[in-house]
Amino acid sequence: MPENRAMLEIQDARKVFNAGTVNEKVALDGLCLTLNEGDFVTVIGGNGAGKSTMLNAVSGVWAVDAGRIMIDGRDVTRLPEYQRAAFLGRVFQDPMLGTAATMGIEENMALAYRRGARRGLAWSITKEERELYRQKLQSLGLGLEDRMTTKVGLLSGGQRQAITLLMATLKKPKLLLLDEHTAALDPKTAAKVLEISDQIVREQNLTTLMITHNMKDAIKFGNRLIMMHDGHIIYDVQGEEKKNLHVSDLLAKFEQASSGGFANDRMLLS
Repeated sequence: MPENRAMLEIQDARKVFNAGTVNEKVALDGLCLTLNEGDFVTVIGGNGAGKSTMLNAVSGVWAVDAGRIMIDGRDVTRLPEYQRAAFLGRVFQDPMLGTAATMGIEENMALAYRRGARRGLAWSITKEERELYRQKLQSLGLGLEDRMTTKVGLLSGGQRQAITLLMATLKKPKLLLLDEHTAALDPKTAAKVLEISDQIVREQNLTTLMITHNMKDAIKFGNRLIMMHDGHIIYDVQGEEKKNLHVSDLLAKFEQASSGGFANDRMLLS
C-alpha cells in the first residue's frame, strides 16, 4: 500500500446557508483539507466555526455549493448521503442517535455488520457472528459481552456510545467521523469513551476526524490538530509540535488569527 495515500480531500469547499437573505451565513469559505490514511485529526473552533458543517458536507447530509470532496480517490461531491454511508462510520453527540433502543445489543451489531449487504427473508444471527460481537464487546471492558440480548435503550449513555463506536467500525470504514461524541457524557464516562475511541482508531489504523470542544482532549488525542474559524482552517499542527502544545498556546493562536478573544465559553471551561 503506497505511503501518504489521501483518504479524504476537501478542495475549496464552500457552503452558504440562507443565501441572499438577511440571515445569510457562510459556513464553509474555501475550506481545504487533506487527510492521509491513518491520520487521526482533532478539530476545534468556536461556535459557528464550520466544524459540524464540514462533517455534514463530508457525509453528504447537505451538498456543498462549490468545491470537491474526495474519499479514497473517489469523487463523492454529488453522491447522496445513503451512498456515502458505505465508506463512512459516524458517531454523533447524542447517544440516542446511533442505536435502535428497542433492539438488543447483538441485533444492533448485526444491523451494522450487514450494512450494504443484500437482505433476504431470513434474518438470524449465526454462531460465528455472535462470537465476533462477543469478542468486540469484550474489548470495551464494560461487561457488555454478558448482556448481548439486553435492549440498548436500557443502557447508560456511555455504554450506548461505546456500542455505537463498535457499530461504526465493525466493517472498517474509509473514514471515521466523531462529532463531539463525548460532549453529552459526564467527565469520567467521556474519558472512558475517548480511551475506547483511541484504542479502536489505533488498532484499525482508521482515518479519523474528531470534533471536540475540549482543548486538552484535542491536544492529547490524534497525530494532528486543526483549528477552524469562519469556515476555514486557521491553524494546522501535527507530530512533536502538537504533543508539546498547551491550552494557552491554542487560545493565543485563536486570538491572533481571529483578532479577538475566544467566544466559546463551553470550550474555555473544558
